[in-house]
Amino acid sequence: MILSAKNLTKSFSSSEGKFYVFKNLSIKIDKSDLITIMGPSGSGKSTLLNILGTLDTFDDGSIVFDQKNISDLNKDQISKIRNKNIGFVFQYHHLIPEFNAIENVLIPQQIFGKKINEPYAKELLDYLGLSHRIKHYPAQLSGGEKSRVAIARSLINKPALIFADEPTGNLDLENAKKLVDLLKKINKDFEQSFVIATHDPQIASIGKIKYFLNKGTLSTVDHV
Repeated sequence: MILSAKNLTKSFSSSEGKFYVFKNLSIKIDKSDLITIMGPSGSGKSTLLNILGTLDTFDDGSIVFDQKNISDLNKDQISKIRNKNIGFVFQYHHLIPEFNAIENVLIPQQIFGKKINEPYAKELLDYLGLSHRIKHYPAQLSGGEKSRVAIARSLINKPALIFADEPTGNLDLENAKKLVDLLKKINKDFEQSFVIATHDPQIASIGKIKYFLNKGTLSTVDHV
């Protein structure tokens, strides 16, 4: 078991009162899981990923990551767990324009003081079909290529778990399909655990475990 979340509750307060994103939500993630979470815009998919990835807080419940209860840890301890064990892929890639592809891939190691492993970064980019683009800057890359750089960056620290939030959101149909196939291949070749939030039935369909989040309830589904 990589992560276990039990009875999570998350709410926001406004002038109109308290709004609950979800109540008593539970989910478990094991090694090599490929989990997809589908739901309409505003259903709380991104909020859930941010909470599970320790980027956001929750009101009630528990998250156990690597046999450690997150609620028992301080911010520095949580940050160390996140940096060591979790990778992220975002819809808008968040590549630094002034850095070329390989420099962007190495950012997590530079930020968190890890030994720079440039050979492994090159290996990842080669695996992702970008060996000829390692010195190119984001402005010189296509949308699909930027997505693959972002995936390489998420893999550089060999995380136990990767969270991907709408990874095909900015791609055309052809590149979206290529990315879907690539995520399936990485899951198989690296035994890499993924949790993918999406509103796209095409990418939701690849999940070995599929969930639907709506009106605060997370339900397993057989088909999307």
